[in-house]
Amino acid sequence: MKTVIVRPERCVGCLQCRLACAVEHSQSKDLVAALGEAWRPVARIAVYPGGRHLSFPNKCRHCDPAPCEAVCIAGAIRRNPARGTTDIDPVRCINCGMCAMACLFGVLTFAPTPQAPERRAVALKCDHCPDRQAQGRPPACVEACKVGALNYGEPAAEMAAKGRFLAQAFFAASQGASESPVPDSIRLWRQLG
Repeated sequence: MKTVIVRPERCVGCLQCRLACAVEHSQSKDLVAALGEAWRPVARIAVYPGGRHLSFPNKCRHCDPAPCEAVCIAGAIRRNPARGTTDIDPVRCINCGMCAMACLFGVLTFAPTPQAPERRAVALKCDHCPDRQAQGRPPACVEACKVGALNYGEPAAEMAAKGRFLAQAFFAASQGASESPVPDSIRLWRQLG
């Protein structure tokens, strides 16, 4: 099952993923139109600053089993086995915050949403952009990320690729090779500061 895979060593903190996510979750799905919507679009991904031009994109890992689902007293959080996601039903959410307390990664936020207009706020988190998935497109954050910090793929294939990358980097470093395991664009960005 495909998922969004985070590669924090590549993130430069540009926040394009957050913007794309908010637009995708707006009613109009258009940047300019979203600015005037009654319900302010909210991104489902966070980017936290690190040191030395590094940032960490943080999003729901769609755990299985999911601690947030286990503690949801309203039954608003459910596993969607067809998509491999843990989804929130905003109509059932009672804004108790139990899911946020149980989440190991701190990815749940609370905000008003047009899907539950009678509620002051409901729990929100990454949903892998189901409308885009139905069209065969990757989530908005992945498409917006230009440095490859967010990828959409099979975890096993990504782990194998990362293992090969680390093995090459290790042997290149142990042999004193000048080849950098980090792409030049990211290495140059880090040298700016």
